[in-house]
Amino acid sequence: MRWRIVGRLEGGQSQVQICREFNLMPSAVCDLWKQFQDTGSIERKSGQSRPRATTAPEDRYLSLIARRNRGATASQLSRDLYAATGARLSSVTASKRLHETGLFARRPAVCVPLTSTNRRDHLAWCREHRNWSMDQ
Repeated sequence: MRWRIVGRLEGGQSQVQICREFNLMPSAVCDLWKQFQDTGSIERKSGQSRPRATTAPEDRYLSLIARRNRGATASQLSRDLYAATGARLSSVTASKRLHETGLFARRPAVCVPLTSTNRRDHLAWCREHRNWSMDQ
């Protein structure tokens, strides 16, 4: 699409017409035209995106320690990675890296565990109300 825009600009079509045709902002077309005039190319420069927080070996090590300790949370895994490699990693990034490899970190429990009395009362309530229908 970039080359088509440059071709139309070279052909004499106005930037406003191109913006309407391609549904773009005028600044995008203007920046593209300036870049083409300055460099003769419209390719993106390499390394323009945000750098990754981890390297490929760190990702492999993270998945390895996650497989060894299946019950570990993401924050525990990020601490283990820091202890082994010195790479600081947030728990969110650790869980994202595990998702990329098909693994999932255990989520820490946020609920209060039920006591035996609570469980007994809950079971009694469920048995009492098991025959309820939607209109009751």
